[in-house]
Amino acid sequence: MPCLVASFLVVLQTIPVVTNAAKPLAVRRADVIIYGGTCAAVTAAVQVKKMGKTVIVVSPDKHLGGLSSGGLGFTDTGNKEVIGGLSREFYQRLYQHYQQDSAWKWQKKEEYGNKGQGTPAIDGNSRTMWIFEPHAAEKVFEDLVSENEITVYRNEWLDRSKKGVTQKAGVITSFRTLSGQIYEGKMFIDVTYEGDLMAAAGVKYHVGREANSVYGETSNGVQPNVFQHGHYFKTNVSPYKIPGDPKSGLLPEIATSGPGEKGAGDSKIQAYCFRMCFSNNPDNRVPFPKPANYDPARYELLGRVFDSGWRETFQKFDPIPNRKTDTNNHGPFSSDYIGKNYDYPDATYERRKEIIRDHQLYQQGLLYFMANDSRVPDDVRKDMSQWGLAKDEFTDNANWPHQIYVREARRMLGVFVMKEADALGQTNVPDPIGMGSYALDSHNAQRYVRPDGFVQNEGDIGVHPKQPYSIAYGSILPKESECKNLLVPVCVSSSHIAYGSIRMEPVFMILGQSAATAAVLSIDNNVPPQRLPYAKLRDVLLKDRQRLTL
Repeated sequence: MPCLVASFLVVLQTIPVVTNAAKPLAVRRADVIIYGGTCAAVTAAVQVKKMGKTVIVVSPDKHLGGLSSGGLGFTDTGNKEVIGGLSREFYQRLYQHYQQDSAWKWQKKEEYGNKGQGTPAIDGNSRTMWIFEPHAAEKVFEDLVSENEITVYRNEWLDRSKKGVTQKAGVITSFRTLSGQIYEGKMFIDVTYEGDLMAAAGVKYHVGREANSVYGETSNGVQPNVFQHGHYFKTNVSPYKIPGDPKSGLLPEIATSGPGEKGAGDSKIQAYCFRMCFSNNPDNRVPFPKPANYDPARYELLGRVFDSGWRETFQKFDPIPNRKTDTNNHGPFSSDYIGKNYDYPDATYERRKEIIRDHQLYQQGLLYFMANDSRVPDDVRKDMSQWGLAKDEFTDNANWPHQIYVREARRMLGVFVMKEADALGQTNVPDPIGMGSYALDSHNAQRYVRPDGFVQNEGDIGVHPKQPYSIAYGSILPKESECKNLLVPVCVSSSHIAYGSIRMEPVFMILGQSAATAAVLSIDNNVPPQRLPYAKLRDVLLKDRQRLTL
């Protein structure tokens, strides 16, 4: 239900209750049932339709596209040449959108510039647009759904109880949603960030960081005193309420325990945040709202960072069209809500909703603090006051993103596990179905007190592959003994550190299309996806312009 935060109305996704579990509604059937509303849901559904099969998208989300339409407009491309198929078409459609004068409401096209992440934002040679506004991305996804006449049921949440998924001899026959609706299909694809259908079907998975010893890696597990980005305390900052006095207690947002042994595994996951869309156009700007129960003392640690001379506040206010930003975490204390998401992957819907709301209140308070509090240096406060929420984005959610950045949740333990060496391009993986190229990128997982009494972050890793790498077909397949008709292109079978590269939105679209291709071919050949001859899959993927190898 909508909840009032000060005078700021925030519409949070509702968690429906079972309305008629004893007498389910009429069964909805299709050849392929896709669960989730992410970017991979759309590319998977389009591919199924293009191959002549029926498909239903069952989305717990009201908005399609996940992070791609939820604020992440400054695309993590890596090497754009390995982005093919429907994923590339998505960015080509955005290029066409921004060729229209009507797309430039708040800024002239020639005023925008052309800064992208390792690539020009507007690439005229390949006719692709890699940097975009949230509403423009959502329109592309909705256009793809409409043009391909794809059936989408929204606000439909999987019943995660033992009665939610019906299986026979390792084959999913149907699943039930909390509304009481039944969805029946021949093949199922889980495209959620959380892997809920995968988990409900009994497929084994992992949460957290593996020890380096598990897969013979070097950058997995606990990584204290490893600083590969700027997201750490560069100077000595006291973590105590009274600086230097442990008896005064810790400031907020600092863990009471130490980091653990280097290279050891743990159950911690990298931090979440909302990717924010800001505007500095006075006619399209909403002042940062003061959240309920706002307490400026919560951000004292940031005040001390400013006291140390740190001035990198605006380095990740990445420009997107129309005088807006995709603003991401940056620095030792920022939008990443470190250590507050550990239970999210396996949490109930109700608990996840609490976690999301807690993240929202933290981030709203942070923005209000930086724009208004005298604890913030005058120069930072002055520059921050020029920004606000973009008035024409997320208009049904009080201009706040509808999707939290779930950087990592469950990861399947499938037929093939993608590992550090694979994601660094050091191996030849079997049966490739797409490619990745971005750095092995993990955000911080914890903030703790060092033995010398100062605060530090841990978990931020950024290791660059020497070349693009292939992603194995087996990484989207459960073991056949666990499930014979499910594909998982988002919560793929991967170690924590390898997932740090695979987890990019263009890659999810690539894997969504490849998963759908395998699902349809498995139906046509009357085999489980695990037994589908790879040569048949490869031929169709190449025909559909997927990039599989260098």
